[in-house]
Formats: sequence, structure tokens, C-alpha cells
Amino acid sequence: MTSPKTTAEPIDGAALLDEVEAFHRRFNVFPTESAYAAVTLWDAHAHLIDCFETTPRIAFLSPEPGSGKSRALEIVELLTPRPVTTVSASANALYRLVDAAEGLPTVLFDEVDTIFGPKAGADEALRGFLNAGYRRNGGALRCVGDGSNQTAQVFNSYCAVAMAGLGSLPDTVLTRSVIVRMRKRAPNEKCESYRQRTHEKQGHALRQRLSKWADTVRERVAEAWPDMPEGVTDRPADVWEPLLAVADAAGGDWPVRARSACLELINAAWDNDESSLGVRLLTDLRDKVFCGSDRMPTAAIIECLLRMDDGPWGDLDDKPVNSRGLARLLGQYVTPGNKPIKPRGIRTPSGFPKGYYAEDLTDAWKRYCPPPPGESATSATSATPQVSGGESVADSATGTRHTSAETATLPIPAG
Repeated sequence: MTSPKTTAEPIDGAALLDEVEAFHRRFNVFPTESAYAAVTLWDAHAHLIDCFETTPRIAFLSPEPGSGKSRALEIVELLTPRPVTTVSASANALYRLVDAAEGLPTVLFDEVDTIFGPKAGADEALRGFLNAGYRRNGGALRCVGDGSNQTAQVFNSYCAVAMAGLGSLPDTVLTRSVIVRMRKRAPNEKCESYRQRTHEKQGHALRQRLSKWADTVRERVAEAWPDMPEGVTDRPADVWEPLLAVADAAGGDWPVRARSACLELINAAWDNDESSLGVRLLTDLRDKVFCGSDRMPTAAIIECLLRMDDGPWGDLDDKPVNSRGLARLLGQYVTPGNKPIKPRGIRTPSGFPKGYYAEDLTDAWKRYCPPPPGESATSATSATPQVSGGESVADSATGTRHTSAETATLPIPAG
């Protein structure tokens, strides 16, 4: 008499992700609920990395030490496959690590600011590893062998990478990353003390269950094309597609939470991105200077920019922005007619000063800026000078800020 076959009980993916998130909550205090969701999905995606075309980096960044970044990496290390933690590594060593027979590692960089800081010019090869390894077909061509007996060999660099560091990262790395901006715990924010001897086994048990669940959904995830939230395209879509695919495979409330986290963290990354002075200028011009006017003299624009307490315009290369600097920054962008944005004459009752027309800026505003604020707001100051229909600056009235109802559309830069 043969015994009946026993079938393994199916794994509830949503419940498992809930447990992974709860494990993080024991030891990590993240800044938002979206961060907990994103980190949990990132842990799970590392077990399914072979299913995706891209693997987002995750970056725990803070302005000050003692913000929980290293602890976040420690917990991620427990939950991800074949983790390798380092504070210093050569690109060549990492290429060989990725090509090792044991399988793709999860590389965890702590103190990454020491790699990309002001004295890290020699680490361009490492930056290349991080950038190329974000996409499956990325790699590096190296010569191997001795003396004249060398051959060219392509080394793979595709693997999951988590980073923690002070300050920021190079733009090329940031745009390939889910960014969690850590902060010091407030007095009312408590978490459990982490003890490796006790908690490592618990984390590894969760890791094993994640691995088993990943095997049950691998084929489905490999064929998945998750629906992206409206406005998420190009590089941000590449970053978030694996995490949304994991959420959809898990089910429960994870698909909704994942898309909410996607929108929130992309917007937060945009709000904190100071890499593009040109985009900041365009956005300030739209939201705090023009505010619906169809033209503005250069002098009035500069006056408004310098009045912004939170803006960088009073200290560009140790001097305030001037007409030449304004023209240089705006000249990088083009009008709807595909010509560089340049100052033009503006007819006013008191003269014919040079200035800028909103119609020349509309295409750049649409392509590069975040959406306008969802609610009406006044301009930077109630005395913002405006020019419309040939009025002089002195005679014109303060305009009304234009708003957009399409607040769901995100400011996603291409590439």
C-alpha cells in the first residue's frame, strides 16, 4: 500500500512580506510608511533578481551620523541572498565576485560616502560597476592573462546593491536607486536593540522562507509587466518595475502599497534633488516668478530670484545670479520651436528692456519640471512684479499662480 503524496502548503506571499516588514520595524525606524514598503519589496526582489531586466539600488542616506543607516544594512543583510558587506572594494574584485559560481551576490556598501566623496576620484571604475550592474546586460571588458598572452573578457556586474552613507551620491547612481532619507530617532521613536547572536537566526529563517516563496512565483514574475502609476516612465519605471512585480505576486494590499510608495518616494527624491540647477531655475520661474504672466523683464526676474530665502540664487559661485548667468542656464533648454531660450525685447510704456516670454519656456516647463502645486498659492512675495500685455513693472498688479488639476502626473526626468 502506497502512502498518498503530500503537497507542500502554499506560501502566502502577502503574509510573508508582512512578516519581513515587521522584522524591519523591530530594529529600524524609517522616515515614512512608504519606506518600510519599499525596503521590504527590495529584500524580496533580491531573491528574484534573475527575473528582471533591472535591479534598483537602494540607498539609505542621511545628513548626519547616528541615523540608523548601518543598522538598516544589517537587517537587509539577514534577509537577502548571498550578502557581501563591504566598506571598501575594488571594481575588479566586485566583477569577479558577481561572476563567481556560487550565484549572484547581494552587495552591501556601508559608508559609501567615503567612496564617492571629494577625495574619491580614483573610484570611477567603482561607479561604473554600480551603474552598469543596474541593468542585466551591463558589464565590463577587461584583459585577462599574463604579459602578451592576454584575451578580452566581459565581466558581468548585474547584482543587487544596497548602500548607506552620509550626504548624497553621484547623480548617475541616485537615478538608479530607491532613496530612503534616514534621520535621527526622535525621543518618542523606539526600536528593539539588535543582538546578532539572537536575531541573526530569526532573520535567516525569514530569508529561507523568502527564497522558497520566490521559487513558487518565479515563472509568473519573469513574465510580469506590472502596471505603472500614471506618470512613472523611463528610468524611474525601470527602478520600480521589479518592486511592483514582487508586490503583485504577493497580493493582499501590497500592490496598492507598492504603487503608493512608488509615487511618494519618487516625488520625495525629486524634491530633494539639487543636482540640476537648471531644473530648479525653471521650476522657480514657473511657480514663483511668472505665476501666470506671459513675459518678465530680466531685471524683475533676478529681483524675484534673489528675494527667495530658500533659493540658491544669491550665491552661485560666490556671487548672486546676474543676467549673464540667467541666460547661460536657460540657454541649455529650448523653446517649443527647438531653438535655445534667449532673452528678447519686451515693450513697456517706460522702455524696451530685455526679458523672457512664458511661451518660450512652456516646453521646458512641461518636460523638466515637477507638476505645479495642486492648490492655489500666492507667489514668493506679494510684491512679485509682473508684466502682461505691455504693462510696466511698476504699474502691473500681482498675478495669480496657475494650478494644475493633474497632480497625479509625476515629474519624471527621462533617462
